[in-house]
Amino acid sequence: MGKISEITKGSGISKDQLSEQGSPCILYGELYTKYKSEIIDEVYSRTELDSSSLVKSKANDVIIPCSGETAIDISTARCVPFNNILLGGDLNIIRLKHDDGGFFAYQLNGARKKDIARVAQGVSVVHLYGENLKHIRVYHPAIEEQKKITRLLSLIDERIATQNKIIEDLKKLKSAITDLLFHSIADAHTIRLGEIAHITNGAGDVQDANTEHQEDWYPFFDRSEELKWFPTYSFDKEAVIYAGEGQSFYPRYYNGKFALHQRCYAITDFASCIIPKYCYHFMNTLNSYFVRNSVGSTVPSLRMDIFQKVEIRLPPIPKQQHICKIIDAFYTKLEVEQRGISILQELKQFLLSQMFI
Repeated sequence: MGKISEITKGSGISKDQLSEQGSPCILYGELYTKYKSEIIDEVYSRTELDSSSLVKSKANDVIIPCSGETAIDISTARCVPFNNILLGGDLNIIRLKHDDGGFFAYQLNGARKKDIARVAQGVSVVHLYGENLKHIRVYHPAIEEQKKITRLLSLIDERIATQNKIIEDLKKLKSAITDLLFHSIADAHTIRLGEIAHITNGAGDVQDANTEHQEDWYPFFDRSEELKWFPTYSFDKEAVIYAGEGQSFYPRYYNGKFALHQRCYAITDFASCIIPKYCYHFMNTLNSYFVRNSVGSTVPSLRMDIFQKVEIRLPPIPKQQHICKIIDAFYTKLEVEQRGISILQELKQFLLSQMFI
């Protein structure tokens, strides 16, 4: 890299120096949180600091963090296609002499990721110095070839962004229609959950669970979104499952054998007047109730009586079936669209690993 670029650093801009007005700027932490594609198409932050002493971008610059949590994650390169963007401290700036910045952002995030990890230094906080980046060997085809590869990968990124927007809009539509369905029920009565279902805690310990699927092990639900696996099962039922702690409280639905963390709740053994799937869909609209009634300030938690007392709107079974059919159709559509984005992301990762060898 040292032969084809000049590598410098940004200068200090802190998060508390950001503002709604002023000069556009990029902080190193935003590469992990805000800028998901290798080529930045919009700058989100601004600062009113005097820019005369700060470092400004030159269109085609490649930026990469000077520090991060792990050696692998630190290889998060982005191309800045704009002039005069203020670049914050803790950013390495790779200013290419004659090459395509997008091409090298993709390459550093792909085939060179492990090379960068090897030269990064530190344990609890990993540092990447410009002097180390200079010695990274890179694939260096003609500029015309670089631009073709950049265009191909950027088209995939554009498709991923479009797919994300489709999924985001679909979730909003599902939420709006779900609210409309439940609020427009005319022939429903209200009943407490404790009167129509059994509510109990789990008994499993996360230390006995495994994050990788094991043959003959069972799904294990805890407060995290990641599904884990457990050697034994505690339930063999249709259930609505809740984490007992968190900042928000949304249910999961499962039908079959599973294990449950001791700080989670399983709602099972439903009365004949309610379809379990209907209960799940209805309770998806009750997050504000659970947040409002949770106890504790550091980590809000739910008690058994909060579940016992929650009120469920209960229409006749045919109406419940109709509502479930509509909402389930949205979930099926979401799964299709999410599989689509997974395929695109896998394709991109494959190309990143194979095109720069």
